[in-house]
Amino acid sequence: MLAFCACSSFNMAMAEVVSVRVKPGSTKGPLVETGPDGELTIYVRERAVDGRANEAVLRVLAEHLGLPRSRVTLTAGATSRVKRFRIG
Repeated sequence: MLAFCACSSFNMAMAEVVSVRVKPGSTKGPLVETGPDGELTIYVRERAVDGRANEAVLRVLAEHLGLPRSRVTLTAGATSRVKRFRIG
């Protein structure tokens, strides 16, 4: 159910859902870090106002996975720092 890729190329056989921790309003962003447990943390400069951070996270995650933005959809956590995205 939960899987992610720490590399820039993404294999669709690996996962359909990706869970990430988001750090909006970060001066480090845009950046994707992989923790020791494999959890992705995405830093974006945009603040969590009017969905701007969510859009930035979608863009950064799609680029990190090497996919077009249209293949990544937010499925849960629109107002949370932990979000789930469907890849497909």
